[in-house]
Amino acid sequence: MLKIVGSVITILTLFVIGTSFIQAFSLPKSIARGKEAYVLYCQNCHMEDGKGQEAVYPPLAKADYMKKSSKVLINVILKGQSGEVTVNGIKYNAEMPAQDYLTDEQIADILNYSKNTWGNKSAVAITPAMVKQARQ
Repeated sequence: MLKIVGSVITILTLFVIGTSFIQAFSLPKSIARGKEAYVLYCQNCHMEDGKGQEAVYPPLAKADYMKKSSKVLINVILKGQSGEVTVNGIKYNAEMPAQDYLTDEQIADILNYSKNTWGNKSAVAITPAMVKQARQ
């Protein structure tokens, strides 16, 4: 009996130690980091206010496109996009290069920022684990 109790205590101790290094995902922190990454990697085309460049680069601000599935949005960043895309009823045909050099966290953060800024609001957070899964 004493051996079983000792084993249980050891397992619980290892569990507590192991999980203490795992931090819970925080959407507000992701959005804050996303703003910084957006400025570095996205702002040149989609502009500081997220309104894009008329007839060239589509807006992200109040964009119906930002309501697409998380998987679609992740893949646009990972794989890029070419061909015609319609955003808020307007057609755009500029190529977006793949940005698969960004980390899983950066992609998740940029999308969380974009989906929760400029009149966009999303209750669905994109996590680095979701980006990692899309890479595979």
